[in-house]
Amino acid sequence: MDPSTRQLDWFDSEHARSALSALDEGALPRHIAIIMDGNGRWAKKQGKPRIFGHKAGVVSVREMIASCVELKIPYLTIYSFSSENWTRPEDEVTGIMKLFVEVLSREVINLNKQNVRVKLIGNIADLPEVTKAAFEECVQSTANNTGLTLVVALNYGARQDVVTALRTISDEVSAGVLCSDDINTELISTKLSTAGIPDPDFMIRTSGETRLSNFLLYETAYTELYFTEILWPDFKRDALLDALLSFQGRNRRYGGL
Repeated sequence: MDPSTRQLDWFDSEHARSALSALDEGALPRHIAIIMDGNGRWAKKQGKPRIFGHKAGVVSVREMIASCVELKIPYLTIYSFSSENWTRPEDEVTGIMKLFVEVLSREVINLNKQNVRVKLIGNIADLPEVTKAAFEECVQSTANNTGLTLVVALNYGARQDVVTALRTISDEVSAGVLCSDDINTELISTKLSTAGIPDPDFMIRTSGETRLSNFLLYETAYTELYFTEILWPDFKRDALLDALLSFQGRNRRYGGL
């Protein structure tokens, strides 16, 4: 990849510049999905409460957005809060919901400056009103941007998303809008919350865990997976470039030889 001056300004370490020069600009993933894991363990290592790790993780989110903007990657999906995360301690969940509001109020200006459009997937209705309102305002504020699409998975679970899609299809069959012969993988994709968003080419999970945790299960049938021991608050731009080099070293066969 022939780095531009602007990219070198952002990817400013020697390691990053070396990695950047080795990247093939024409073979970058169109859509990166990230399971941002390890905030709690990172905080524990610092002798801090778990919410401290979530706050530190915001910096990594900011770096991923800026990096994707610099690399002209069209889509980035982040797993911000799963439908299973409600089972965490009440004070942690409350802290995360408040953190969302604080971060959005600060970051929406930067998102607009970077021409980033925000979309939401998941059951937004069940969020606290103030948190839901903050996200909806961010979506509305960035709706006309034409650069990176940042997809925020919020109160999201892939299995429930598929169930909701199948219920919609079932209702349409019952109403005579569809017949059973119309049902195929393409139709199901149009009924998921990710409709209109290309399937991820590349999924990254931090913290050493090697599972998908109910994230984009339908959409990742042929996604390349990348697992790293790095805890999410420590996953910065250099680590992303290393992951992308790994992606470019793979032969994506889609079930072929």
